[in-house]
Amino acid sequence: MKLGFSAEDEAFRAECAGWLQMQMAGPFADIRGIPNLCDEIPRRKEWEQQLAADRWSCIGWPAAWGGRDATLAQQVIFAEEYARAGAPNRINHIGVELAGPTILAFGSEAQKAQYLPDIAAGRKIWCQGYSEPGAGSDLANVKTRARMEDGDWVVDGQKVWTSLAHYSDMIFVVARSEEGSKGPKGLSFLLMDMDQPGIEVRPIRQINGEAEFNETFLTEARCPADAMLGAAGDGWKVAMALLAFERGVSTLGQQMQFRNELDAVIAAARTNGKAADPIIRQRIAQAEIGLRLMRYGALRMLSNTDLSDIDGAALTYKIQWATWRRDLGELAMDVLGQEAEIAGSDHYEWGVLPNIYLYSRSDTIYGGTNQIQRNLIAERGLGMPREPRGNS
Repeated sequence: MKLGFSAEDEAFRAECAGWLQMQMAGPFADIRGIPNLCDEIPRRKEWEQQLAADRWSCIGWPAAWGGRDATLAQQVIFAEEYARAGAPNRINHIGVELAGPTILAFGSEAQKAQYLPDIAAGRKIWCQGYSEPGAGSDLANVKTRARMEDGDWVVDGQKVWTSLAHYSDMIFVVARSEEGSKGPKGLSFLLMDMDQPGIEVRPIRQINGEAEFNETFLTEARCPADAMLGAAGDGWKVAMALLAFERGVSTLGQQMQFRNELDAVIAAARTNGKAADPIIRQRIAQAEIGLRLMRYGALRMLSNTDLSDIDGAALTYKIQWATWRRDLGELAMDVLGQEAEIAGSDHYEWGVLPNIYLYSRSDTIYGGTNQIQRNLIAERGLGMPREPRGNS
């Protein structure tokens, strides 16, 4: 495995790092490093549009659709430098990293022309309509239904844990379009406008005080017949390809954010003297080792260009990073001690660390619980048989 970068790649790193640092020290300094995704939404939208104006929004896309035709190495570099500069989490991550690549892979030319320019320009924010109250980590068990009526798909059902739905313009929805179908068969993948009477969004308050997640209710919600991505009944195939994109280049940027968080924990331990505790030092060393192993695993995962082949690295990555960050949150609390109880104060130097602990409680749940991930590893990675229902 080649882990280094060419001279051309390093020149690209200097270019994007310089641009990002200039923006974060200048016109967008006010949103540099803000930890909560729901803070400063208007400014985050302006940031999306600034990225687009200088063609940094979706660099891996084809130039014809607003990208730069960036190589995989360049995409990795940009993701790392983005996090290193303290740039805010992308409010349109779902659109740029998930919806866009999926439309590029499965969409018709007309669909690409309709949807991609608004994503690339930061004009339309997207959210994901996968999980349901009875099908959180089991996507094949969705109950939301779609039927054809007067040239439109009419959708009824409920989605949950819909990140940033209350700020989104569009949603992609996996719905059951074939009456009587079960499991992964009979599902379709629909692209829907959020601004319509048939869609209601109710925010869900989290333990860290944010309301990033939402319940999304669809009642006679509609989208045109040509808003289906892929063929009717192919929704499972499209949805699985999208999840492969989710484990793509952005994982390296995520790890750089983890790097920043671990560095903050180390700085706090040095400041308050906890670094002298041998057990704390050992846990910090274990966190460092885990972070480096994640990087090598992510690079291995990115080396697989066949999106239909979800290999061992991709199967294990979610449970790996979610468990690591949960442990990091607990380490942060033990380093801070009683000081962790005053999270949220604007004048508190380590206020971001309690937020890591609170938010990481959800990391092992959303996107597939650790339990479900273990099932996937056993069945798809190790080829173990599923035990028949009713057996003890």
